[in-house]
Amino acid sequence: MTPRSILAVTDFSLQGGHALARAALLCVEHGASLTLVYRAHPGEAPPPDAAVRLSHHALQLRQRHNIHVQAATRIDFSAADFAREASGADLVVWGTAPVRGLRMGSSAAHPAIQMLRTCPRPVIVVRSLASQPYQSLIVAVDLSQVSHRLVELGFALHSSARVELFHAISTVNEGKLRYAEVSEPAIQAYREQCRRHAQDRMFTLTDSYDARRNRLSACIGRGDPARQVVVQQQNTAADLIVVGKHPASALSDLFFGSVAQRIVRHARTDVLVVPHNFEPASRVLAVQRLTTDLPVRRVKAGAPRLPSYPNPAAQLGGP
Repeated sequence: MTPRSILAVTDFSLQGGHALARAALLCVEHGASLTLVYRAHPGEAPPPDAAVRLSHHALQLRQRHNIHVQAATRIDFSAADFAREASGADLVVWGTAPVRGLRMGSSAAHPAIQMLRTCPRPVIVVRSLASQPYQSLIVAVDLSQVSHRLVELGFALHSSARVELFHAISTVNEGKLRYAEVSEPAIQAYREQCRRHAQDRMFTLTDSYDARRNRLSACIGRGDPARQVVVQQQNTAADLIVVGKHPASALSDLFFGSVAQRIVRHARTDVLVVPHNFEPASRVLAVQRLTTDLPVRRVKAGAPRLPSYPNPAAQLGGP
């Protein structure tokens, strides 16, 4: 999906300025239109001159980048209002500062995390200065069919960016096996089965994009997926993390936090969060994009090749 309409959210903070700059760069690259929205922190009133400042930002971006920019006329958006506004855009670019004085790690201190629970569109949470298009991406994949869509979105953001697919093998089931007093050799054998399964699925995924092989790499880690993705980004200095968000209940997100939310909370770089069930803003344009925007995956003759190794985690009933 190539974004044709972008909604940029700012609170006039430093992060908000980075978000406006990033949104403008994306509009230039993809020929998209841009709408600017001011979003105050929960419980805070917008400044009296918010509308004027937003219009001024729109004028500056229009003159600097020669793109179509408009400022939203409403300033006091509620969460429900914002979700409706976002539903009309292909991509949301979010830039707000964490609320100070609250417990570190609390979702209340991260307005972006609150927004991700209800936003129906892909969202880039901006943290870094936007001076050029994204040059390198990490796509966090769970090796399911949904992973293909994440990779395609990563390629669509910038046609010449380097893309690394990263999968972290969860060690949760190893803990369960030890709790059940399973022997260490059996646990080691299970670990090897998980590694082989992940390697096989990762090869199948990367082999689908052989036309872009010179810009595509893959890496497998072990441990908590959210933590390992953040560590991998720090090791590679990637500009953007791309991660999917599985449907979950609000109560589950509140107490445990999804992988995507934990990455947003701890990452120091930009993060693109993609709802697994999202649809483009315009279904008519979406039909046209299927033939023009998405990278072509190679389809081999015959029945699809199944992984040589079944998923050991699935056999144990694990995640």
